[in-house]
Amino acid sequence: MWRKASAVALLALAVGYFYCGSPDVETVLQYISLPSLQMSLQNPSQSSLEQVISTAWEGLISLPTRQWAKVAVGVNACVDVVVSGVGLLQALAVDPGTGLDHEVLLSKEDLKEAFIHYMGRGAAAERFFSDQEVFQRIARAAAEYPGAKLYVGGNAALISQKLATYPNLTVLLCGPVGPKLHELLDEQIVVPPESLQEMDEYHLIMEYKAGEQWGSTQAPQANRFIFSHDVSNGGMSSLEMFVASLEEFQPDLVVLSGLHMMEGQGKELWEERLKEAVSVISDIRKDIPVHLELASMIDRDFMNSIMQEQVMPIVSSIGLNEQELLFLSQAGEGPHAELAAWKGIPEVAQVTDILLWILEEHGRSDPSSEADLTRIHFHTLAYHILATVDGYWGNQEAAVMAGARVASSQACGLQAVDVSKVELKAPLQFYSSHHEPQEQLTFDPAAPVTVWHRGNVTFRFTPVLVCRQPLRTVGLGDAISAVGLVYSEFNNNNQTF
Repeated sequence: MWRKASAVALLALAVGYFYCGSPDVETVLQYISLPSLQMSLQNPSQSSLEQVISTAWEGLISLPTRQWAKVAVGVNACVDVVVSGVGLLQALAVDPGTGLDHEVLLSKEDLKEAFIHYMGRGAAAERFFSDQEVFQRIARAAAEYPGAKLYVGGNAALISQKLATYPNLTVLLCGPVGPKLHELLDEQIVVPPESLQEMDEYHLIMEYKAGEQWGSTQAPQANRFIFSHDVSNGGMSSLEMFVASLEEFQPDLVVLSGLHMMEGQGKELWEERLKEAVSVISDIRKDIPVHLELASMIDRDFMNSIMQEQVMPIVSSIGLNEQELLFLSQAGEGPHAELAAWKGIPEVAQVTDILLWILEEHGRSDPSSEADLTRIHFHTLAYHILATVDGYWGNQEAAVMAGARVASSQACGLQAVDVSKVELKAPLQFYSSHHEPQEQLTFDPAAPVTVWHRGNVTFRFTPVLVCRQPLRTVGLGDAISAVGLVYSEFNNNNQTF
C-alpha cells in the first residue's frame, strides 16, 4: 500500500511541476525516476518498459534498401591491454590521492591523478604518456597483472571488427597492424601489405566498475581510462597510404578515426600534420561520404582546428559522446559552454542545442554552405540522438535504434538484449531546447524513437537499455557508430527521404 501511495505522491509532484511551467521539468523527472514510478503503477503481469522497448526495436529495425558493399576504415589500430585500473595502480605501488587532469602524462603520479579525476566522474578519457621507458615498465606490469586481457584496439580497428560481422560487407583496414593485432583481427578484414609492421602498438585500458572505490574516490558508473606511448598512431602515419588505397578499393563509405592521437605530439607537430591530413582527406571523391569518429581530447586549440578551420567541414558525418560534445562546444564557445561538466545524465535540451549549433556553424544546414557535414550520431550512457540535415540521410530511425541496441547487448557481453540484465535510465519527458521555441516531448516505449525538427534539421531520440553489470566498456562508442552507419543510407542527389 505504501509503495502505491508513494508512487501517487511522486506522480502528483511531477504533474505539479509540469503544469506550473517549471523550466527544469526534465531534471525533475529524471530525479524522481519516472520509469520506476510508472512500473510501480503497472499491474505486475504487464511487460516492463524495458521489454516493451526491446520488442519494439526488434520489430522496427531493418536494413536500408541501398546498403554499403565496401567500407574503408583508417587509421588508428593497436592492441589493447585491458586491466583493472585500481588494481594496476596498486601493483605499481601508487597510493590513492586527489584527482587532477593532465593534457599529457609525464609520470606514474600524473597517471594516478588523471585516472582519479575521471574515475570520480565516471567519464572516459584518453591521454598520451610521453616517457617511453616508464610507459614500457607500466605496460609490462599491466600485461603480467592477473586477469589482464589482450584485445583488438584503436577506433579504426574496432570499427572494422564490428563492420566485419555483417557478411555482405567488405572491409578494408589501414593502420599500423603488428603481428599480434593481425592475429586478433577478423579474417574477413582486408589489410593492405603496406599496413603491416614488425611491432605492435599497445594501449593500456584501465577499467573501473560502477560503485568501485579507491581511497575517497567512488565511480558513479562503469567506464575506462586509456593511455599509450604510440608514435605511429600519434602521427597518423598510415593516412596517406590509406587515402591512396581508396582508388583501387573503390569504397561506398570511408570511416576516419585517430585524429585525437595527434594531440599529444605538441602544437607545432600537430598543426603541420593536421594541414597535411586535411589536404589528403580532401582528395577523397566528393560522392563518397566520410564519417569521422571523434575521441577524448583536452587541447582547445586542437579541437578548434578540427572544428572550424580544418576537418569537420569536409566530412559528411561524425560520431561522439557527451564529453566530446561538451568540449567541442567549450572550445568553440557554443551553447552551454559555461558548463564545467555534465551533472548526471546530460539534458536532452542542452544536447540538442549543441548539435544544432554544430550543424548550423560547421555543417550544411544552410543550403548555401560549402560544408559537407550533414549527420551527427551522439551517444551517452542513457540515450542516443541522431541529428541530420534534411535530404541527405535515410533510414535514420532504424540507425539510431540499432546503435542503442548494440550498446545494450555488447556492454553485457551478449549478442542480443537480455531485459533481465538492463534498466531504463533515459528521461521519458524532455524539452527540445533550452530556448524558444521550446517543444515539450514525451517518449513512447512502444514506438521507441521520438522525432522533432528545428529548421531543416531532424532529431531522433531513443533510449539505451543500460547494462546493470557491464563486462567491458571499451569500444562501445565504436560499435555504436559502426552499426549506426550500417543501417544508414546516404543520398548523393540530396532528395528528401
